[in-house]
Amino acid sequence: MTNDNEKRTTHFGFTDIPEDEKAGKVHGIFTNVASKYDIMNDVMSGGIHRVWKDAMMDWLAPRDGQRLLDVAGGTGDVAFRFLKRAPGATATVCDLTEGMLIEGRKRAEAEALADSLDWIVGDAMALPFEDATFDRYTISFGIRNVTRVDEALSEAFRVLKPGGRLMVLEFSQLPNAAMQKAYDLYSFNVIPKMGQVIAGDSASYQYLVESIRKFPDQDTFADMIRTAGFEQVKYRNLTMGVAALHSGWKI
Repeated sequence: MTNDNEKRTTHFGFTDIPEDEKAGKVHGIFTNVASKYDIMNDVMSGGIHRVWKDAMMDWLAPRDGQRLLDVAGGTGDVAFRFLKRAPGATATVCDLTEGMLIEGRKRAEAEALADSLDWIVGDAMALPFEDATFDRYTISFGIRNVTRVDEALSEAFRVLKPGGRLMVLEFSQLPNAAMQKAYDLYSFNVIPKMGQVIAGDSASYQYLVESIRKFPDQDTFADMIRTAGFEQVKYRNLTMGVAALHSGWKI
């Protein structure tokens, strides 16, 4: 009997590949760029990704006693921000790529927050946690790299406690076609070259740019969050829609 999953394809940037190959390819990309990932984020966005993550914390409003799961948390940026705002909270950073977690552990904040912070290798589509474990689930610039986004959202719903909240920060689509064209020109012509200069890797950053363009627009993604079971689903555009924050509650 033929396994249906063997027939299924997904996008890897602008290329269609068998679904069972995507996780390995994504793992390879983030292993390649791990040591330069934070520097590249600053260069690619002019530092504005920090403003976006602060906006995420403003809307999330961390509180002491909460337990955060930050999926695709990489080098810990979001978890560090959460714990600085709520020193009595705890956070678990879960990422498919061990190299990203290793880089996160090297950061000065990691040592200062060691008692409140765990680093776990895991897959967003099959999280290694029990049902109803966390109060908050965040994923920043990671969900577009997941092979089956609907399964990742279902897993988020599963591991959240009743009353728990999902928040996704992801690159998105500008509402104005001319602005989108200008942004695409920058993205496709400049970012891969930056990747070559700073990380010695243009191909990985070419994929990252392509993956942004393949991700659903704000309204489509909001509908996917609702389909996973979340309620009170809302989104906020950041920098005119270059990125967007999505929020949903497990009621």
